Amino acid sequence: MKYTLVGYDGSPSSQRALRFAVALAQACGGRVRVVNAVKLMEGAADTCALLMADSGAQRAGELLAEVRALLPDAAGLIDVEVMSGCPGEVLLEQVRRHGIDHIVIGHTERGALGRWLLGSVSDDMLARAHVPVTVVR
Repeated sequence: MKYTLVGYDGSPSSQRALRFAVALAQACGGRVRVVNAVKLMEGAADTCALLMADSGAQRAGELLAEVRALLPDAAGLIDVEVMSGCPGEVLLEQVRRHGIDHIVIGHTERGALGRWLLGSVSDDMLARAHVPVTVVR
């Protein structure tokens, strides 16, 4: 596995997924692409902020700083990107665009109602991705 994608939102489960992916990359001589998908909803604060100013570069810098603080010894192995859109679609597009050969994603326990209302990115990746997917609990 040469290029692993991690869906990252700062949650404890995504931090565990990132640690797992970095350990795997270090063992295999690979790299890790960390992507934060910002789902924009009409009228939401994130939507207004992104529409009023190009904060993508700033957000990517903040994400890189957070990842470097979490894993300072692995900074050279990690690429980051912040994108707007549905997390599942964003991650699948990353696979196509960057030649990703593995996805690592954290699992968040939501219960049946939460999955029905919000969906599950890990379920979506397991169902739709054409590369191996590891779900970290």
